[in-house]
Amino acid sequence: MGKDIYHTLHQLGTKIPIPTSPEEAVLEAVQNPHPDTQYVVRFTCPEFTSLCPVTGQPDFAYLMIDYIPSQLLVESKSLKLYLSSFRNHGAFHEECTVAIAKKLQKTLMPVWLRIGGYWYPRGGMPIDVFFQTGVAPKEVWIPEQSVPAYRGRG
Repeated sequence: MGKDIYHTLHQLGTKIPIPTSPEEAVLEAVQNPHPDTQYVVRFTCPEFTSLCPVTGQPDFAYLMIDYIPSQLLVESKSLKLYLSSFRNHGAFHEECTVAIAKKLQKTLMPVWLRIGGYWYPRGGMPIDVFFQTGVAPKEVWIPEQSVPAYRGRG
C-alpha cells in the first residue's frame, strides 16, 4: 500500500486557506489500508464554530464523529478545513450537524457513521443534535461519546 495511496491528495502538505463556505470546502479521502477489518475512527472537534443565521452571532459546539470505514478514510487535514469553513457560515445547529454527517457519508460511504453535535447554550439552553446511519455492527467496539450534559462542557 505505502505512500501511493496519497497520490490523489491536494491539500495535505500544502498551505491551504480556510474555505469561505462548506460548499467550497473539499473533503479528501484515501484508501483504507485495512478494508477487510471493521474498526472505528473517531474525530473530536471541541471548538467547532458557525454563525446564527438570524443574528450573525457565533455559535460553538463540541462535535464528535465516529465512523466504521469501508474502502475510504477521510483525510484529517481536509476534514479540519471543511469543519473550519463553517466559521463564517450562517446555519442553525441542526443544519450544520446533519450537513456534516451527509457530506461524510457521501464522500466515504462508510459501513456506519454517527455524529454528536453538542452545542453550547443559546438563550440559556444547549441544543444537542445527533445523526446515525443505522444500527452499528455488534462485533465492533464503539465507545460511548460520553460528552457530559452542559455544565461548561469541559
